[in-house]
Amino acid sequence: MERLIMQKLLDWKGSKYRKPLILKGVRQVGKTWILKEFAKRYYKNIAYFNFDEHPEYKQFFESTKNVERILQNLMMASGEFINQDNPEDTLIVFDEIQECPNALNTMKYFCENTPYYHVACAGSLLGIALSRPASFPVGKVDFLEIMPMTFNEFLMANDDGNLVAYMDTIDKIEPIPEAFFNPLYEKLKMYFVTGGMPESVRAWAQERDVELMQQVLSNILGAYERDFAKHPDLKDFPKISLIWKSIPSQLARENKKFIYKVVKEGARAREYEDALQWLCDANLTYKIYRSTAPGLPISAYDDLSAFKLYMMDVGLLRRLSLLAPSAFGEGNRLFVEFKGALSENYVLQALQNQFEAMPRYWTMDNPRYEVDFLIQRENDIFPVEVKAESNVESRSLKKYKEKYSDKVKLRIRLSLSNLRLDDDLLNIPLFMADYTDRLIEIAWEQGL
Repeated sequence: MERLIMQKLLDWKGSKYRKPLILKGVRQVGKTWILKEFAKRYYKNIAYFNFDEHPEYKQFFESTKNVERILQNLMMASGEFINQDNPEDTLIVFDEIQECPNALNTMKYFCENTPYYHVACAGSLLGIALSRPASFPVGKVDFLEIMPMTFNEFLMANDDGNLVAYMDTIDKIEPIPEAFFNPLYEKLKMYFVTGGMPESVRAWAQERDVELMQQVLSNILGAYERDFAKHPDLKDFPKISLIWKSIPSQLARENKKFIYKVVKEGARAREYEDALQWLCDANLTYKIYRSTAPGLPISAYDDLSAFKLYMMDVGLLRRLSLLAPSAFGEGNRLFVEFKGALSENYVLQALQNQFEAMPRYWTMDNPRYEVDFLIQRENDIFPVEVKAESNVESRSLKKYKEKYSDKVKLRIRLSLSNLRLDDDLLNIPLFMADYTDRLIEIAWEQGL
């Protein structure tokens, strides 16, 4: 399966400013596979060391910081080969590196003393390890994050590259022909079922086996729950689990603001905030703050007491919610089920892949209005509404424009309606969420 991050890895390989690479990503998102595939395509060989599988490798980092000695010891212990005469021929991979903090710290010496080695590190709970400042030297590593497969990557895995090629050619805001619109709409429903975890996508793309795909997602959720026990304070383990299992209930409410009492009756923020932060550091959840106004930078206007919590993959959210795959065949039910939460989660995944700042949301009470997301694109803030149906009314976008008319250059609505531009309202079909940034640019060039 093709992953778009491959090009970023290639850019890293060719950079004259290359440092040891930290590849972040949740468990089973494809970190090990992408590094091995990258080495297979662009290096003569790979030297692979897994600290979870071989904990004995940790000892080589305890007594010395000498990179050459460490590599000699690793080669003798493992039988792996590193061409020290032509180091650019070998990709050195340290997997599950969060299990060996000393190895993480040694990246400083790879960077300073042996920059000619190509070193990539991966780990499923790296976000947790990196949240402890002593774990690694700042400024001595490059970072990349691998996310669940996008809808485009899902299409390519299912031999629907022609649909991706069509969307890539769109250079004008005008309705998409039914010959493309209808299959894209149907494929998006299946993506909501499988999500973007590579093993789940493979179960569907290669086997067309719904039961196998369901089991894969259950296994991944089970692996995450076992990871919760790795929290340093064991008393927080049940709290992490309770927050995780409450996410579907939180998103099923009309007002999706996270409420601790939904986690457990009588729960208070101060008791659960460490557990919640663990889930965010592990990149298993995304915390989206309420914004008080569309100002720059977007983070300066956060209301830290109000936020929504989403999961990092729409398929895992569907599985955790126990929504059966049969909903795939029931019109647009997948898009509207539990207040359109799957649609919002999917759109958030697409937006945060394209924009540097994490999106926010905006609300106003009495009567209630809510704009699902605010995105910062360069020095502009754009309101984004997600509608899970084709007959859409944008009350909240209208109210937002009334209130901030001098700051609203373009309003964006993602829905099941076709691509079009109505004055300053850009309607993007949900299946084109991955193209939001580009479509904003096209709308601009069309003389908005």
